[in-house]
Amino acid sequence: MSNGVDRLPSSLYIAGKWRDATDGSTFPVHDPATGEVIAEVADATPADALAALDAAASAGEQWARTAPRVRGEILLRAFDLVNEHAEDLARLITLEMGKPLSESAAEVRYGGEFLRWFAEEAVRIGGRTGTTPEGSGAMIVTHRPVGPCYLITPWNFPLAMATRKIGPALAAGCTAIIKPAALTPLTTLYVVSLLEQAGVPAGVVNVIPSTQSAAISEVLMRDGRLRKVSFTGSTQVGQTLLKQAADNVLRTSMELGGNAPFLVFDDADLDAAVDGAMLAKFRNVGQACTAANRFLVQAGIHDAFVERLAARVNALRVGHGLEDGVDVGPLINAGAGRRIRALVDAAIEDGAYEIVGGESAEGSAYFPPTLLTDVPPDARLFQEEIFGPVVAVTKFRTEDEGIALANGTEYGLAAYAFTADFARANRLMATINAGMLGVNAGVISNPAAPFGGTKHSGMGREGGSEGIHEYLDTAYAFVPDVR
Repeated sequence: MSNGVDRLPSSLYIAGKWRDATDGSTFPVHDPATGEVIAEVADATPADALAALDAAASAGEQWARTAPRVRGEILLRAFDLVNEHAEDLARLITLEMGKPLSESAAEVRYGGEFLRWFAEEAVRIGGRTGTTPEGSGAMIVTHRPVGPCYLITPWNFPLAMATRKIGPALAAGCTAIIKPAALTPLTTLYVVSLLEQAGVPAGVVNVIPSTQSAAISEVLMRDGRLRKVSFTGSTQVGQTLLKQAADNVLRTSMELGGNAPFLVFDDADLDAAVDGAMLAKFRNVGQACTAANRFLVQAGIHDAFVERLAARVNALRVGHGLEDGVDVGPLINAGAGRRIRALVDAAIEDGAYEIVGGESAEGSAYFPPTLLTDVPPDARLFQEEIFGPVVAVTKFRTEDEGIALANGTEYGLAAYAFTADFARANRLMATINAGMLGVNAGVISNPAAPFGGTKHSGMGREGGSEGIHEYLDTAYAFVPDVR
């Protein structure tokens, strides 16, 4: 890929073949840093989606019967290929998504690990046996693949979100139809080409990039052959998909929006808290569902924390992600910048004070790293997911007040807390309403851990030993004792 992206896959991948859309249509993929078109990608139609489902259904029985060890070895070969092509993958992620190259390289390492983790989980799908309590016979509990799966991935982690879904689906013995985000389809297409090289049989993985998301989802989810949908994206779209899934009683995994609190208590290690804040907020240009959204700082440490954090935020270098020394790349597009600007301006009107910030150029996807203090808890900046490089701080006085502020949202994906008090950390683990909590840590995701949230942040878990069970049905057999 050193000469550009012209030789990368840009077609649909259905039944083991790279092909054009049925109507020949394509859509452009832009570099958010420059606005330039970097590729034209086949634009799948509903007819293409049904062809992908045909392929997944046809391949399903044979793949489900494939030995777990064989499925695992294919995923391990794919893991090796991702590592072999890591440099090209990282550059591609930066080109189509915008994050700094160092962060793209980290995503490749993180995302590749899902292939290795679930390769190992493929051979650990267990069950249980036991005698019924009354002694009438034996109970045998097993797990079997749910069937064809529809995997919908977001634009912000185009490699990791794909492998986090593909890995467990294939390890469990399911076939898959993947619809990557239209803003960043190239990375997923590249990963699938590596899966093809690794030996994934035709029809087991199918990819249908498309700008017709609603039409694609509707035609797939009303077809009785589809048995599961896994979606990562906004709560609003997730709610629509859940309603559609109800008609055919589909298994669903929903990783939706976040509004993560970042609690800093008076006894926290100040340097560690500032380091954690920088990671939790500015990784991925702030465009992560786990990004810290609301910084809740106890009164005794508030001023010192804000002072140190302001110096760090002010020192961030903004630029094209491929340039050396860049800390913050562009947002995914200029529209995202306009939305964030409206949130910031509304918070200032409500009484927030801008410590670090500035204006962004009209029509630009770049947004200046910003730090606001005295943000009212009812400001839109606190109520909505920011998805950008903006730190919004407010002060609290007691532990109970901090917990109440942290839980004062309809979301419950991630949370962060910095404290030196182990007893307090234990209390927070019991009282913070979130699926994941980082204690004195600004990054919490790990392929070996279950990722997911509560409330409007979704249902189901990805990663960990829990992740593969999202793609398995539980079966029970009774064998009577005939002695």
